Amino acid sequence: MKNEQPATFSVTDAPAWLRDAVFYEIYPQTFYDTNGDGIGDFAGITEKLPYIRSLGCNALWINPCFDSPFKDAGYDVRDYKRVAPRYGTNEDLYHLFEEAHRQGIRVILDLVPGHTSEEHPWFLKSGEETPNEYSGRYIWSDDWIKGIPGAPYIGGERPRNGTYMLNFFKCQPALNYGWLHPTEPWQCATDSPEALATREAMKDVMRFWLDRGADGFRVDMAGSLVKGDDDQKSGTCAIWRDIRTMLDREYPEAALVAEWSWPEQAIVSGGFHADFYLDHWDNGYHTLLRDGENSFFRRDGRGDIHRFLKDYLPRYATSRDHGYIAMITCNHDTPRVCPDLTPEEAKLAYAFLLTLPGVPFIYYGDEIGMRYQAGMPTKEGGYTRTGTRTPMQWAAGKNLGFSGADASLLYLPVDASPDAPTVAAQEGDPASLLETVRALVRFRHEHKDLAADTDFEAFEIPGEPHALVYRRGGLYLCVNPSGKAVPLPEAIAKKLSGRQCLFALGANRAGDASDILPPESFAIYGA
Repeated sequence: MKNEQPATFSVTDAPAWLRDAVFYEIYPQTFYDTNGDGIGDFAGITEKLPYIRSLGCNALWINPCFDSPFKDAGYDVRDYKRVAPRYGTNEDLYHLFEEAHRQGIRVILDLVPGHTSEEHPWFLKSGEETPNEYSGRYIWSDDWIKGIPGAPYIGGERPRNGTYMLNFFKCQPALNYGWLHPTEPWQCATDSPEALATREAMKDVMRFWLDRGADGFRVDMAGSLVKGDDDQKSGTCAIWRDIRTMLDREYPEAALVAEWSWPEQAIVSGGFHADFYLDHWDNGYHTLLRDGENSFFRRDGRGDIHRFLKDYLPRYATSRDHGYIAMITCNHDTPRVCPDLTPEEAKLAYAFLLTLPGVPFIYYGDEIGMRYQAGMPTKEGGYTRTGTRTPMQWAAGKNLGFSGADASLLYLPVDASPDAPTVAAQEGDPASLLETVRALVRFRHEHKDLAADTDFEAFEIPGEPHALVYRRGGLYLCVNPSGKAVPLPEAIAKKLSGRQCLFALGANRAGDASDILPPESFAIYGA
């Protein structure tokens, strides 16, 4: 494996449905509770499928829903083939798949391949003193007093004479996919029987859910499998190429989405169909929404679109022929953009994210401007992430329509603000954030020029960091989130000349294109 030439995967090999996919991410604990226990469930997701479809979302990503002690909100899996009873039964999830498919919605599940719960049967067997078939399933040193250099580890809790590596929390022992260059007797290579057995076990988990109706997986910490000096991820990418080859052969319609945020590795080298552009403090995505007063979509900020393009364009150019960059409004690990952005600012931000190439993901509640709840006590390992995982806000009244349970039983409290946004309050109001999102997603579906793989070209305005004109196929799109009008240089104005406005936000821009971008505006022009 170490000398293997990378397989080449083309974007044309990806499942066709991804070209038009708009995903909705659901944190199942807090989406909709149907049995009154204060925790969301599969029945609640199933009941709300018509709402999800009304947004134009034709795909779902459901955060971890497998059996777990929930020390890390389900990212500590105790049984990969059994759902957590708090959400229902396996049959309830199979029914969700069926109903979603009936309504034209695909469903991908969260796969956590790098570690399990310390309560997983594999780990309990691996920690036994007597060697067995699971002894090599996790990473162990060969002596109780010997640590694992450069990695967190635990000793003294199992009969086995050794210490074991952790991936994240204390409750998450690292599965063994091998070491790129083993240097110790207890380290095995990526093509060793032990490492291959772990890989095949994960393929078995994937087959189990695909056979029962899942449409693919979002892969947690996808770049973290191989240990040692796999800094360029060649060992980890080789594993994912092998898994992608299996999927292409056995499940060609299954989607594989990476939590990697490095498309050059995840997509080009690893064979993922898509990779998230996550919020990292030093990348382009961060400059759009999450850089405080320097965010591009802050009306009165000091945003600079060139900061985004400098980071994004090389990633796009490298990966576009092989797969898709997945843009997010937010996710379960990232603070929501509201209240840092006003609803009007959020409209422009979402318009941009939903019209870029690749596959967009809308985090539940972002379509109504749910707010990050700062200072909330940690829940199931959420810590600062907890404030972004609060219950969906459906309507005014008890628990904002999330649950009929007493407030004390809720997984997390709802937003207590008197002006907490709800679906019911925004439904049918064309000026609302909700209806704006619906209109944007509908426009995307109606125009093939906005498909995931349609080409993209940016026209930077010299000396002007506060606005951008870009092309998708035969459409030209203009965004100016700043509070001032931005004149266009003649070369760019000529590209827009004579084009009709097909979609507009902010200032009234009906009719022909202009050589001035009004403040706080977004528009799409066609022939």
